Amino acid sequence: MLDWDDLRFFLALARHGSLSAAAKVLHVSQSTVGRRLNTLEATLAVRLLNRTPEGYVPTLAGEEVRERAERLEAETLALERDVTGRDTRLRGLVRVTCAETMAAHLLAPSFAGLHALHPDIMIELIPNPRELSLAMREADISVRMRQPEQHDLVVRRIGGIAFGLYAAPDYLAAHGGPDFDDGCPDHHLITQLEDSQEMTQSAWLTEMAPRAQVVLQTSSHEAAVLASANGGGLACLARFRGDEESRLIRLNVPTEPPSADILLLVHKDNRDTPRIRVVLSHITDSIRALSHKLQPLMADADDVRAVNQ
Repeated sequence: MLDWDDLRFFLALARHGSLSAAAKVLHVSQSTVGRRLNTLEATLAVRLLNRTPEGYVPTLAGEEVRERAERLEAETLALERDVTGRDTRLRGLVRVTCAETMAAHLLAPSFAGLHALHPDIMIELIPNPRELSLAMREADISVRMRQPEQHDLVVRRIGGIAFGLYAAPDYLAAHGGPDFDDGCPDHHLITQLEDSQEMTQSAWLTEMAPRAQVVLQTSSHEAAVLASANGGGLACLARFRGDEESRLIRLNVPTEPPSADILLLVHKDNRDTPRIRVVLSHITDSIRALSHKLQPLMADADDVRAVNQ
């Protein structure tokens, strides 16, 4: 008899291409994923995936099974969202995903207040640089800084984040202040990877300093903060982190780096679920209460730790 769980493991392996990646998504061991695939292939009496140097690739039969399994998965998730949406109780699990720095410095500190008001709501906070699927229930709520690629989402702007250019005093003593008119030769840059949410700010930095050398790329904003604070180079950082890091100085620049929107995302089928709606409102209120910190006035000289070129 065909087991839906076996199909779920097969889909994860077909999508991600390796036992380790599928196991991570499913929160199980690699051996469990392999065993489930073997069980499904034995039940259907056909090979579904071929193992290649590039990873697991569906066979012709595997492609057909994948197509049908994805239709079944979509129907199952739709049913789950519909039933969940009828739950009127303010209790249960709500999964929230966002970038690492936002999780640690903005959302996590605020959830103590949420728990005080709604002790039966449990938050699962998932810091992740990639966009988790709300449709596939990898998360219920997402807080991001760029428009999503997923469909069927309700997207709301709840705030913004200002950025600045930072460096450590020891780094500036060794390399001198950056000469933007000359393209910042002999300087080091710390930037974000291309698929990160801060590509716009990294593009601004490389345009401002075309003669500088990129020495570190990362998908972690927190890693960029610490790398720059330890003398690694110039980094374009969120003001709410850079201004509070005592080992960094914010530099004057000819043009300010672009800001980023803070977007709150939820699947359209889940937005009216009471416990999810409560968490959406809490995140919105918390972010708006921090607007003075997230978007400080750039012209307020008393609130700036800057060095003149």
